[in-house]
Amino acid sequence: MMNVLRSVIFYIGYFGAMLLIGVFCLPIAPFLPLSGRYRLLNLYNHFLMVWFRVACGVRYEIEGRENLPSGPCVIQANHQCEWETVFLQVMKPPVCTVLKQELLRFPIFGWALRLLHPIALDRSRPARAMKQVLTQGVTRLQSGLSVLIFPEGTRVEPGVRKRYNKSGSVIACRAGVPVLPVAHNAGERWPGRHWVKRPGVLRVRIGAPITTDGKTSDNVNAEVEAWIETQLQEISDVPRPLKAS
Repeated sequence: MMNVLRSVIFYIGYFGAMLLIGVFCLPIAPFLPLSGRYRLLNLYNHFLMVWFRVACGVRYEIEGRENLPSGPCVIQANHQCEWETVFLQVMKPPVCTVLKQELLRFPIFGWALRLLHPIALDRSRPARAMKQVLTQGVTRLQSGLSVLIFPEGTRVEPGVRKRYNKSGSVIACRAGVPVLPVAHNAGERWPGRHWVKRPGVLRVRIGAPITTDGKTSDNVNAEVEAWIETQLQEISDVPRPLKAS
């Protein structure tokens, strides 16, 4: 019952803050340069990071901040829930996120996303979506933005393993930028398919940038997967499968 009460309190703050951002910040954001939009709209993500910790009894252990590169990179992380989408926005802004276009239809949340120049994909047309990621991803990197892509393609429950898509590694190789791997166990604290949050330790590890110089996208993708899966075996409370399903 305590977890249920904490979760109710959390969502009161969650939606209340979203409403405030929508009323006071969203009307201003279109008139700001892109960097200013990120700073303004990321106020919500900073609030959620703190509010989740306070309201739900979660403690963060974040390692590897010293590995963040100064220039643009392709950020690749395992995808378990909403929390990492929040954290990765504030970890190294500004960052362009590869996401499903349906998210842009949500009131306030989707409107704010549109202003941050994401790469929004139509998953019903996979060939076109892949071409869009490759072309727009390289363009975003060349403009100075980092690109966030989840190689699993969708949310994956803790203890489940999916094959890693290499599109993020392809655009990193084409643009000549490194890949920044990130591993976390956020789905154990913020379940992806259930609204009740769980107290405990939320662990994040930020790896050293993986260079793409002289490497194929297959080589880079294999390095990314090996690093993330090795870290998950160490930080997860739920056992990891040895092979992808």
